[in-house]
Order: sequence, then structure tokens, then C-alpha cells
Amino acid sequence: MDRAFGHMNNPPAAAIRVPCRRLEELTVALATAAGLDPGLARELGEMLVGNDLRGNFSHGTRQVATYARLIRDGRLNGRPELRVVRETAVSVLVDGDGGLGYFPARAATERVIAKALAGGMAAGVTRNHGHFGAAGIYARLACRHDLLCYVTSGHQLHLKPGAPLYDAGGGSPMAFSAPAGEDAALVLDFGTMHDLYENDGHREDIAALAPGLVLRCIGMGEVCQSWGGLLSGLTIDPAQRPWAYPGANQGALVLAVRLDLFDEPARFRREMAAYARAVAALRPLPGFDRAYMAGAREEALRQEYERAGIPVGDDHRRVLERAAAELGVPLPW
Repeated sequence: MDRAFGHMNNPPAAAIRVPCRRLEELTVALATAAGLDPGLARELGEMLVGNDLRGNFSHGTRQVATYARLIRDGRLNGRPELRVVRETAVSVLVDGDGGLGYFPARAATERVIAKALAGGMAAGVTRNHGHFGAAGIYARLACRHDLLCYVTSGHQLHLKPGAPLYDAGGGSPMAFSAPAGEDAALVLDFGTMHDLYENDGHREDIAALAPGLVLRCIGMGEVCQSWGGLLSGLTIDPAQRPWAYPGANQGALVLAVRLDLFDEPARFRREMAAYARAVAALRPLPGFDRAYMAGAREEALRQEYERAGIPVGDDHRRVLERAAAELGVPLPW
């Protein structure tokens, strides 16, 4: 079994193949039926299908069911008006107006890219929004422009005295990226705590075997919470929640640095391509079929799924079917 993606992101053993365009149309229809602005629904569909194409099913189109209910029930703003709160030559702060985090995060990333290209490096923070999806969405945007990038997000914590230390790490998404020429870019897109959630049932065993590893994961999660959450205006005390929509409980950070501050970009890309080939020739870890540089497996899946259709597993299909039934949207299968 290929365990490269963890439980939910393993390619499903039993699945129907759905062309990416049809899956995107379903996602847009579900989001629009729930009350999301049609233009934003189209953006969301593109980003969620992009995750499915890379095998990131946990953050792909199955998520639209949750988002649709949050918008339908008024927990998130379906027609947000993004606002630049503060801006300098090297920074931007974008308010998401209580909507999904995808839209302010992408807007902030685009501004950060432009500022980094002009000035060498830049940072953006977003606030007042819900889930922003996979951090790799935004890190990949920077790769196209010879930029190194770091992305993270934090959410509203509910820390209680006596709770386990794991809780300090929160959801802990982060991504790093670097361009690699003709080869797939290096994109490390992960949640630092995802193997340490309580319902996985094995975190105490991991902590006993490798306490330093677990503490580093928690520490990285604390970086996500402070840089991506507290910096955006989130508070430690949930009662002091600063924004109106109850689902707007997240913030995010994007940092980008131009390669040519330090090296000739073409040389760097050549070395990254050689690095990726050297990594691919290494012996894989036990249980894995091949060795990949971070991001290369996702790129290989994207090429396959664009050609053959996205594999929609049984659970993924049921999630979408329940949402379609609730919202009166026809299914494409």
C-alpha cells in the first residue's frame, strides 16, 4: 500500500472516475446553492479540484459539503467583500469579511508576489475568515515567479487547564515551496499535528518512542498558531472573539522571497531539478513504492488524474451525495 498521504489521502481502492471539469461544476453548484457568490464559487471549485488532482482528497471537493452548510446556516458570509486594511511596499493585511479563507488568502498571496518581485521580499496576513484549505495552494502560486515561499494558518484555540499538551498545536497547516525548473517544484504541504490527533489512537505510543519528534511537531503547531493566528488578531480567550461570523475563526500568513537576492535563478532551478532526480533514485521508506521529493508525487498524480479522471472514493462520493440531496443539486454520476 502507498502510504505517502496518510489515511484519507491514499488513492481510494474502490472509486468512480469523474472528469475534473464535471467535479468542478458540481462543487460550484453546491456552493452557489448554499448562497456563495457565483464568482467566488467558481474560484473555490478551481482550488478544491486542484487539490483532488494532486491526491490531496482531505482538502479537495469533499470539503465543499462542510463549507456549503456553514454558508447556508449563516456561520460564514457567502458574499464577503474583501478589504485591504493596511499596506506598505513590503506587506499587506487583508480582511476576509467573515467568508471562507480561500479568497483573502489568494488575494493576499497575489499581492505578496507582486511586492516581492518589486522589492525582493514581502509578507501578507489575512484575518476574519474561515478555513483557507491546503497551504500548498498559495505556496505553489509563488513557485511560478522564482520565489521561495512559506505559508501557514492558525485558528481559534480552546485551551483548558489540564488538557493535553497536544492541544497547543491546533490544526497546524504549513507549506514551503521552491521552484525546480522543468521538474515538479518542491512543495512541502502538511499539518504538523495530523498524526497526533487523539482519534488516531496511537499518539501516546509515538510520544513514548520519539518524544523529541512529538515536541517538534507541537512546537511547529505553535508557530502556526502564533504567526498565522495571533498575528491576524485571534485571541487566546474564545470569549473575546473579535469577528462577527462564528465560522470566521482563522487567519493566515504568506511570506515570499525572490531567488535572485542570493543566487542566479536559472542555476538554482537546475540544481533543484538535479536534486529531485537524485532523491528519486534513493531507496524509499518501508511501505512506500518510490522515493519522491516533496511535491513530486502530487505532480505525478495531477498528470494521471487530468487524463483519466479524479478517483472519487465511496466515502467521498457519499459526502457529496448527502450535500447534493440537502441543497437540491443534481449529481454528475
